[in-house]
Amino acid sequence: MPDLKELTDIQLLDLIKTNQEPAFKEVYNRYWKHLYAFAYKRVKSREVAEEIVQDFLTNFWANRAKLHIQTSFEGYIYTSVKHLVLNHFAKEARKLVLFENLSMVGNAQDNSTEEVIQLRELRTVIAREVSYLPVKCRSVFELSRMQYKTNKEIANVLGISEKTVEGHLSKAIKRLKVSISLLVIAIVAFCI
Repeated sequence: MPDLKELTDIQLLDLIKTNQEPAFKEVYNRYWKHLYAFAYKRVKSREVAEEIVQDFLTNFWANRAKLHIQTSFEGYIYTSVKHLVLNHFAKEARKLVLFENLSMVGNAQDNSTEEVIQLRELRTVIAREVSYLPVKCRSVFELSRMQYKTNKEIANVLGISEKTVEGHLSKAIKRLKVSISLLVIAIVAFCI
């Protein structure tokens, strides 16, 4: 086997597709620190950045046989990590909304009418923002979040690639995250 350090990323990718673990280890050694720095710069947490990079590398190895990189290798890996960062922020936004709703429920006062109104307003905001999404993006979001289909199933149903599905989901989640965050801020300000 040739010296892996001398091979290009594409040559390493070809070896990885044939289950060559040493080639994967070379990619890991070549890019782990850079991907970690890229993720850390955005999430500002060592643990989260490490988890994101590990998730990417795990998925990269698990899906090695199906990889079809149409752009540059570096472009692919950084875009993949960026999507994982966006997914992290979307999860955090959902947790924040859930936490706010739970804390309102936990109040000793009877705020049941207020809570019903806030929950209705949240549903309205989500429905409105989903309706504003471009048609394909909205279809992907609804299939994913309302019909609980996997990215692969969505890709098959809509006749698009899984990468395109991921792109549409990221776009939808980013838009919803902003709208929900604004609503949460308004609710908190109202409650104070």
